[in-house]
This record gives sequence, structure tokens and C-alpha cells, in this order.
Amino acid sequence: MTAPRRDADHAISAEQLRGDRRTQHDVLEALSQCANHRTWFAGFALPYLGEHPIEIGSGMGDYAMQWIPGVDKFTATEADPSLLPALRAATADCTNVTVRQMLLPTDERADHSCLISFNVLEHIEDDIGALQSMARLVRPDGYIVLVCPAFPFAMSPVDIATGHVRRYTKRSMTQALTAAGLEVVDVRYANSLGLICYYAFTSVLKRQPKTGGALNFYDRLVVPFVRGVERRIGPPPFGQSVVAVGRVKEEAEDG
Repeated sequence: MTAPRRDADHAISAEQLRGDRRTQHDVLEALSQCANHRTWFAGFALPYLGEHPIEIGSGMGDYAMQWIPGVDKFTATEADPSLLPALRAATADCTNVTVRQMLLPTDERADHSCLISFNVLEHIEDDIGALQSMARLVRPDGYIVLVCPAFPFAMSPVDIATGHVRRYTKRSMTQALTAAGLEVVDVRYANSLGLICYYAFTSVLKRQPKTGGALNFYDRLVVPFVRGVERRIGPPPFGQSVVAVGRVKEEAEDG
């Protein structure tokens, strides 16, 4: 089997990244066990991928592996240099994948069919600049699909330790997309019960997500129930996450 192509990494140090690396890695490891949640949220991006999407903040590759089989080419990026070995290992057998390091904002330009970025924008102080960078990586009429944590009141010690500078509402996400020059296609909340559980677990009980126990119970029993309810009744009035889809306008190429 031909080895996948790997672009040279940029010189990005851990000091350029926000948040505690150990806590971030522990949370990523715990969330990697949540297969039901991952399948659910990966589905939000599926209609928009096109033939060659790029993911910003691929982490250990959990979401990327949901999308790679359905596209011609896939570019997985990660800012944290310590996560790149795990990302490369996860995609090692995928000949259509490029793995590289990338930190936003950036002046780089490309013509990807779609950009996906889950739980990344909330880490970036200049989120408008980051969104404009994302737009420059996508061809005109291509899509940007985002998932970010919702509601500022739910900002917890876990958020702060993992480097979050904000949590979004539908209004603030719409404002950010518009300010960045993107056309707003869809902004919705998802995982209504997840917001209640997250707030109770991290803000009231002051606990951090970890493998096993409550997290496995939540993913195995709660997530399928909530997903089914929200599929039947439509987007809820609140949720743990904001899911947003923006479209790159023609003039975004020069933005």
C-alpha cells in the first residue's frame, strides 16, 4: 500500500497554544471513547464535505476517520505538535490523507471543498481573524462547518484549563460568521440534555471528563436518546454545542 503524502510541518511550539496540554490530552482521550456522540456530530458535516475537505484541529483523528472514507482526498491538521504522532498513526493506512501542522490565524490560501473545525474556534482569541483564515482555505461557494461549546454561563474550570476563551450562543456565532464575511447557512443548538449534564458535572461537581464510568454511561444510553428526540422534533432551543455552517462568498477570496 502506498504511504500517504505528508506535508512538512510548520515550526509551531506548544508555547503558542492556549491551555494546559496535559488536561487537553486527558479530555481528548476521554472523548475518544464516546463513539455514539462522535457519529452523531460527524453527521452534521457530511452534506457539505465535497471531494477534498480540510479539518482544522484534528486532534487524535477521531472525527477525521468518520469522514475520510467518503471523500477523494482529506487534509487533517493539528496545531499541537505533541498530537501529530497520534494523528499520523490513526491515518497511516489512508492513502488519500495529508497530515500537517497548522495554527490559525494564517495567511495561507487553498481551494478546499469544505473546512471542518470542531471545538477549536473557542480556543482562539481572534475568532474573526480565524474565520477569515478558514475562508481563505476554501473555494468560493464552499462551506465551513463548525461545532463550538454553547452558552457562556456553562464556562467551567474544565473550559478554562483546556484553553477556552469563550462559549457561543446562536446570536454570537451568527455575528462572528457575518463579521468574517461568510454567508450564514445554518446555526443551531445540539445536544440539549448534554448542556445540563455538562454544567452539573463540571461547574457544580467540579469534575473533569475521564474515561469510563459516567462518560461511558452518558454516551451509551443518553446520547442515542437525545439524538433520536432532536431528530424527530428538530433543533432544540438550547444545547451543549452550537453547530454552524457558513458559505464562502466570492469576495472572501480577497478578504
